[in-house]
Amino acid sequence: MKTVHKVKNPTIKRRFLFISRWGEILDLVYSVQKEGHSVKLFIEDKPSREIGFGFVKKVNDWQKHIDWADIIIFDYTGYGKICDDLRVSGKLVLGGSQYTDLLELDRNFGQKELKKHKIKTLPFKEFSNFHEAITYVEHHPDAYVIKPCGEIQDLKQLLFVGSDDEGLDVIRVLKAYEKSWGNTFGDFQLQRKVRGVEVSVSAFFNGKHFIKPLNVTFEHKKLFPNELGVSTGEMGTSMFWTNDSPIYDATLKKFETTLAKHNFVGHIDINCIVNGNGIYPLEFTSRFGYPQVYIQSDGINEPLGNLLYKIANGDTFMLNTKKGFQIGAYIVVPPFPYNDRKSFELFSKDSVIIFKKELKEGVHPIHLKCINNEWLITGNTGIALLVTGTGVTMKDAQRMMQNRISNIIVNNSYYRTDIGNRWVEDSDKLWAWGLL
Repeated sequence: MKTVHKVKNPTIKRRFLFISRWGEILDLVYSVQKEGHSVKLFIEDKPSREIGFGFVKKVNDWQKHIDWADIIIFDYTGYGKICDDLRVSGKLVLGGSQYTDLLELDRNFGQKELKKHKIKTLPFKEFSNFHEAITYVEHHPDAYVIKPCGEIQDLKQLLFVGSDDEGLDVIRVLKAYEKSWGNTFGDFQLQRKVRGVEVSVSAFFNGKHFIKPLNVTFEHKKLFPNELGVSTGEMGTSMFWTNDSPIYDATLKKFETTLAKHNFVGHIDINCIVNGNGIYPLEFTSRFGYPQVYIQSDGINEPLGNLLYKIANGDTFMLNTKKGFQIGAYIVVPPFPYNDRKSFELFSKDSVIIFKKELKEGVHPIHLKCINNEWLITGNTGIALLVTGTGVTMKDAQRMMQNRISNIIVNNSYYRTDIGNRWVEDSDKLWAWGLL
C-alpha cells in the first residue's frame, strides 16, 4: 500500500538526499542547505566526485541513506526505474520515471508519443549506421539535423544542424563521424530542418498535474556569439514565467494525463521550432535542465527546499514567481566543450574564482569545490559558473548579469556576451504568429 504523506509546515527543516549524474546540481543542493535543511549529495561520475567538496556533505553510497531522507531528488535521466520503485515503496521522490526516460533518451519513442498525442512532428528517419544515412541524404537532398540517440547525446557537440539545402554539409559530417566513431556511435536521427524561432516551454509536475506558472525559455547553444561555432548543449538562456502559453497548450498540456498515469514527479521541458505554419516539437528534457533550473530559481520568490518538497508531496499550489525576465550565462574554461583531461589539468584545474568585491548574488557554482573559503574549479568539463540577472525588461536583466560578470575574474575563461539579444526579433515573430 502506498504511504500517504500529509502536508507539513513549510518552516520544518527536512532531510534532502540528492543523486546526481555529473554534479551540475551542486548549487541547488547548496541553496537548500543554506535554507537550513540537511542535505547529502552523491555524484555518480567518478571524475566529477570532487565537485561540491567544502560546499555540502558528500556521500559515497546514496542507497545507504534512503531511510535517512525525507525526500530523494534525482537530477538526470536513466534513474527512472529506481524512481518508480522508490515511489512504490512510499518514499517522496522528485525525478524521472521509466516512461519519461524513454521520452528523452529514445528519440524515436519520443516522436511516436508526440504523434500518439496528436501533436504535429517534423519528418525524421532513424539510422544505426552512417553509410545508410549518407545514401539516404544523397537520394533525398534537403537540409537536415543530425541527432544522436541514447546516452551519446550527452556529447552535445555531436548534434549538427545543417545549413545546405542539398544536405552536402550533413554528408561531410556523417563521413567524419564514420571515420571517428565507426560502429560505436549507436543510433541517430536525421530530422528535416525547419526555419523559425527555437523556444521551449516547461513546467513542474506534481504527479497529478502541472504547476503554474509555466516557464518559456530561449536557449543559446552555440559556443560563440551570434550562434557561431560548435553546439555545446547550452552557453546561456533567457526566460520568463507565464500563466498561459499557446505553445504549452499545443504540446506539454496534452501529456498531463499520460504523465500522471506513469507517476512522473519532476520537471519536464519540450523544445520546439515554431513559425507561421505551426509548432514543431524537437525533443523532451524530462529532468532539471542546466543551466535552466538556476535561472528559474532566480525568478522564484519562495524557498527552494519548500518548493521541491511540495512538488514531491503532490501538493496543489501556484508558484510564486517574479514578473519580467531572467537570464544567465555560463563562464567556462578550457577544454570546454571538449573532453581533454590533459588540457583541463594544464589550464583550468584548481584555478581560483576571484571576486573583486565580495558579492555573490546571482553567481551559481557549477563544477567547483571550496577550500579555505576559496572557490576552485574542479570536475573535468570546464563549466565553472553560471551568472544570472533579472529585470522588468530583457535589457535590465542583461545589464544586471553583465555587472555581476564584471566583478569576477577567472583565468582563461570565456562566455557569450549576447545572451538575450535575440529577444527583440524573436518576440516580434512570436507575437505576429499568435504564439506569445
